[in-house]
Amino acid sequence: MSRFLNVLRSWLVMVSVIAAGNTLQSFRDHGFLSEKLYTASPGLVNGLQARTFGVWTLLSSVIRCLCAIDIRNRTLYHITLFTFFLALAHFLSEVFIYHTAALTIGVMAPLMVASFSILGMLIGLQYLEVEALSQNKKKN
Repeated sequence: MSRFLNVLRSWLVMVSVIAAGNTLQSFRDHGFLSEKLYTASPGLVNGLQARTFGVWTLLSSVIRCLCAIDIRNRTLYHITLFTFFLALAHFLSEVFIYHTAALTIGVMAPLMVASFSILGMLIGLQYLEVEALSQNKKKN
């Protein structure tokens, strides 16, 4: 396995662990979301919304961790990549369309993580292609 894919796997595990921590925080105290993310409309954040956000974050965390474990699984890789596109779209829409979030560090962090992850995973696709081609040459 290439060095880049190993770094990507480590990155996915780290992002997954952080997301799991955010999940716990969402279940423990919904004030976390109104103070860190949805600062432009904190009154819209309630316990139900926080728990829903927590479950969504937990699902993303599990998918990303599974991809780190089995990075050669094409379907899982694409689903993981989609989770980052979904997160990016969510936070951008909350800032620029719904105006429920402001561009604070609490929003900029997930935007940067999603953006860097998308970039890394798109580069990783190239490494997976090269690996697949070299595997096919060895078989022939």
